[in-house]
Amino acid sequence: MIGAMLARFFKFAALGTTLHREVLAGVTTFVTMAYILAVNPAILSEAIFLNQPGDLFGELVIATALAAAIATLIMGFVAKYPFALAPGMGLNAYFAYTAVGQLGLDWRVALAAVFVEGILFIFLTFANLRSQIVSAIPDCIKQATAAGIGLFIAYIALSNPVEKGGAGIIVAHPATLTSLGDTSHPQTLIAIAGIFVTAVLVARRIPGGLLLGVLATAVLGWISGIAQPPTGLIQIPDLPVDLVGQAFVGLGQLLQVDVGEFLTVLFVFLFVDLFGTAGTFMGLGIQAGYINDEGEFPGANRAFLADSVGTTVGAILGTSPTTTYIESAAGIAEGGRSGFTAVVAAILFVLAILFIPLLSAIPAFATAPALVIVGVLMARNVRNIRWDDETEAIPAFLTLLVMPLSYSIADGLAVGLIAYPLLKTARGKGREVKAIAWILAALFILKFAIAPST
Repeated sequence: MIGAMLARFFKFAALGTTLHREVLAGVTTFVTMAYILAVNPAILSEAIFLNQPGDLFGELVIATALAAAIATLIMGFVAKYPFALAPGMGLNAYFAYTAVGQLGLDWRVALAAVFVEGILFIFLTFANLRSQIVSAIPDCIKQATAAGIGLFIAYIALSNPVEKGGAGIIVAHPATLTSLGDTSHPQTLIAIAGIFVTAVLVARRIPGGLLLGVLATAVLGWISGIAQPPTGLIQIPDLPVDLVGQAFVGLGQLLQVDVGEFLTVLFVFLFVDLFGTAGTFMGLGIQAGYINDEGEFPGANRAFLADSVGTTVGAILGTSPTTTYIESAAGIAEGGRSGFTAVVAAILFVLAILFIPLLSAIPAFATAPALVIVGVLMARNVRNIRWDDETEAIPAFLTLLVMPLSYSIADGLAVGLIAYPLLKTARGKGREVKAIAWILAALFILKFAIAPST
């Protein structure tokens, strides 16, 4: 009975999916992004500890999990897309190290900036401006963004250093910037073995291959002693009583802070979240087959609403901006096509509050195999780019290239959107460029001129 109701509500038959496949996809998405429950609190703690005595790590775990669960539930039930959300990496670092660390803003004021950003995004969503931006982005840039995200997440997986529990397959090098890591390192060897095992599972079309690859790599790490196995299963968390509502305290302090610094922080949050999310939506939408022949994303406003409300609620709970995660591609690769994938991931975020000891034992290198294979699956979108037309091939290639190298979806998208109208006009094809594309190009140029990359 319940299965039939879910199938009707989420339209499993029309999307060519099943309850089993959606559950598996939701679990896969959650596992590949569960690291945020440990990483986000660690980063934000560095900002809060500057002003707040005591250890708020446990409270930040709950704030992170609840912000992710609420936003992802909205995505699942309202937008009905298989995208999961959580406090964004990069944005949390900017919050901690720049807004609070360098500019000296009180962390409550920084939370106020996040809250204001969320309110502005809700307004922009209802005004239909965010979906218009997505619709105005040329198809070649859309396809390149999807493939670029694939390269980006694979690069993240390969370059995560062993010192931080990562695979360390790609490492920094003083002469060549990057190079192949120490392949004899046990951690790196296990990650490489995990990539091979996961590739075989996916190539043989084994259901749940990505998730099985993550679990197999983690177990191998535990057995070999490379990673610490779980020390327990359940831990009662601390309620975020010292965090909830502190954004409102920050709003009350605005008259006592440098308005220019506050607006700078707000602008960076807005820009990175707006275009980073737009790029992620396009990449995931293309992978899942949601974007139609006209380049439109049906129901995009509902998806953007989840992102907007998630950021607003997250600020109230005490965390940095919430955004859609590119790791959702792992669940889509497992066959997730409906909002129930997101619902499953959201439920797991809530349950994870009790199972932090178990989840924190899954090492970062164990997720590398899944992300590398997802990168392969997303990179195939390059076949849809018109490589014989230089006015489309060059902007697309720049998007592909800059996205992983700059470590920013927004910056890769920006470079492509600047190059597109300029090259079209230079070739005498200026009529193919929409007015909003020129506006976006001008905004990106202005952003690069006055604001740092994040």
